[in-house]
Amino acid sequence: MDYLKTVVPSQLLSERGSNLVVINPGSANIRVGLAKQDSPFIVPHCIARRTTQFSKLNVQDQLLNSQLTTAQHMEREKAYDVIASLLKIPFLDEEVANSSVPRKMGRVDGYNLQNTRKDVAFTWTDIHVKDIHSSVAPESSMDKSFINESLVQHEGTDSKEPTLTKRKFRAVICGEEALRISPTEPYCLRRPIRRGHLNISQHYPMQQVLEDLHALWDWILSDKLHISHQERSLYSAILVVPETFDNREIKEILSILLRDLCFSSAVVHQEGLAAVFGNGLSTACVVNMGAQVTSVICIEDGVALPNTEKTLPFGGEDISRCLLWTQRHHQTWPQIRTDILTKPIDLLMLNRLKVSYCEIKEGELDAIAVVHSYEDAMPPGSHKTRLTALNVPPMGLFYPTLLIPDLYPPPPRSWFHDYEDMLEDTWHVEFPRRPDMPDGLYPGINVGLPMWDNYPIFSMKPKKEEKVGLAEAITSSILSTGRIDLQRKLFCSIQLIGGVALTGGLIPAVEERVLHAIPSNEAIDTVEVLQSRTNPTFVSWKGGAILGVLDFGRDAWIHREDWTRNGIHIGSGRKYKDSYFLQAQAMCYINS
Repeated sequence: MDYLKTVVPSQLLSERGSNLVVINPGSANIRVGLAKQDSPFIVPHCIARRTTQFSKLNVQDQLLNSQLTTAQHMEREKAYDVIASLLKIPFLDEEVANSSVPRKMGRVDGYNLQNTRKDVAFTWTDIHVKDIHSSVAPESSMDKSFINESLVQHEGTDSKEPTLTKRKFRAVICGEEALRISPTEPYCLRRPIRRGHLNISQHYPMQQVLEDLHALWDWILSDKLHISHQERSLYSAILVVPETFDNREIKEILSILLRDLCFSSAVVHQEGLAAVFGNGLSTACVVNMGAQVTSVICIEDGVALPNTEKTLPFGGEDISRCLLWTQRHHQTWPQIRTDILTKPIDLLMLNRLKVSYCEIKEGELDAIAVVHSYEDAMPPGSHKTRLTALNVPPMGLFYPTLLIPDLYPPPPRSWFHDYEDMLEDTWHVEFPRRPDMPDGLYPGINVGLPMWDNYPIFSMKPKKEEKVGLAEAITSSILSTGRIDLQRKLFCSIQLIGGVALTGGLIPAVEERVLHAIPSNEAIDTVEVLQSRTNPTFVSWKGGAILGVLDFGRDAWIHREDWTRNGIHIGSGRKYKDSYFLQAQAMCYINS
C-alpha cells in the first residue's frame, strides 16, 4: 500500500501493464489493447470467409424482423409526433402536407471530398492476397496461416491486373474490411455477437460462432498488437464482459482465451463495474449505450448491485436505421438502393452520418450532407442533399417504439442451463478485516453486511429485456435499491458510456427526462449526469486495465492449466470470484 501511495499512475500502468491484454467484446465492436496503452484498438466485431456456396456476399445472421407490421408502423408515427411536440418541430403528417414539391437532390460527381473526413466515401475491400514477398514477418503465425490458407483455395481467378502469377483470394477477412466487401463477391459475413449475446441460431451453430471468435481475436492479437503464438504464454488477459452475457457465454469465451489463444491466465470483470473505475468513481448508475444494446446497472462502493440491472434491446445502430427511415419519409434521401441488411457498407455510412449530424436540440435541425451510393463493385457515387429532422432519431432512446429494433430469436433455452455463477455473490462472502482500518474505509470493510440482504439474486436465463425507454429504465434501476440515501446519491451520479453517449445534447435530455420519470411521491428533486473523465467509447476498457494493474494478489485469476485440465468447479478454490478485496485495493488507490 505504501508503494501505491507514492507511485505515479502512468508509471504503474507502464510497469505492470506491458503484459496484460484487456479485451472488451461488444456486439458491433471489440476493444482490445495492452493495459499500458492510453486507448485500445476498436475493431468491428465481424468476420467474412470466402465460400463456394454463394455467388455473392451472404450475410449470415439470425433471422431479422425487418418487415414492419401495421401496428408497429402506427406506433412509430405516433412516437414521431410525440417527439415533434417536445422538440417544437412540425408533426409527421403536417410536414409532409406542406411539402407539395419534393426537395431537390442531385448527384455530385465532382464534389470536393477533402473538406472533411465525414464526406469521404468508403472503398471496397481488396479481396486478393498481397504479394507473399511483401507480407508480414514470418513470426506472425496468424498472418502466415492466413496467407497459406488463402493460397490453396480458388486457383483460377479473373484477375484484371497483369501479374506474374495468378492472384489468390483471401480466405478470411476480419474487422472493417469484412464490412466493405463488395456484394458481388462470394463471401459469408458473420457477426459472432448480436444484441449482447453469442449469435447462436439454427443458421449459425455454436461451434462456428466460437471458431469465428477465435479466428477474429487471433487476427487482432497478431495484426494489431503484434503478439505471436509463441509469445502468448507470456501474457495474461483481462476480459471485460457486458452485463448481458450469461455464465455459459463467459465460460466459452474463457476457453477461447486460455485453451485456444494460449494466455497464461485470465480474469473476468463486468463492464459497468469497470466503467466506474475507469472514471475514478466509487458509486454511480452506469448507463452503457452500445451499438445494439443499452444496459443500466448501479454500483455502490465498487460493487455491482445485481437486481438493479436493466437491459434495453436497442442502441446506436437502431438510431442509424431510424435516420434512414426519417429521411426517406421526408423524401430527402437520394433515389439510391441503400440496404443495411445485405450491404453492411451502407450501415457504415449511416453510422457516420448519425455521428456527424444527429443531436438532441429544440427546433428544426437540417444539414447539408453527402450521401454515398455503393452499387455492385462500382465506384461509390456521391449525392449532396439536405437531411432534415436530425434531432428526431436519437430521441428514440426515450421513445423506443420509434426505433422498432430488429428481433433476434434467442438460442435454445438449454444453452442457458448452467449451475455455476461466474460472477459470484461476493456480498455473502466474508473477507478478513484489517485491524488498522476504521469502519467505512474500503480495504477494511466487512462484505458480509446485513445491508446486502436487500439485494436478492434472480436467476433469469436468458436475461430479461425491458420494454421501456431509457429514462424509465434509469429511474426503475435506481429506485430498486430501496434506500433513499443511496437513491439520491445515484440520481446525482449517472454515468453515460458507450458510443451513443457522445451524442450532442444527450446529457441535458437524460437529466430532464429522468427527473420527469421519478414518481411524485419520491423525495428526490435533483438529477445529474457526470462528465466522463475518459472517452465514453472505451471507459470500460480503461477501467479493466486499471483493475488488472492494481490486482497485486491475483487471487481471482484463472490459470490456463487449471482451466484446460479440470475447469473451474464450485469449492475448488480457483473458482472465479468478482473479488471485493481487489475492488477495495483499487478504490483505496483512486481515492488516496
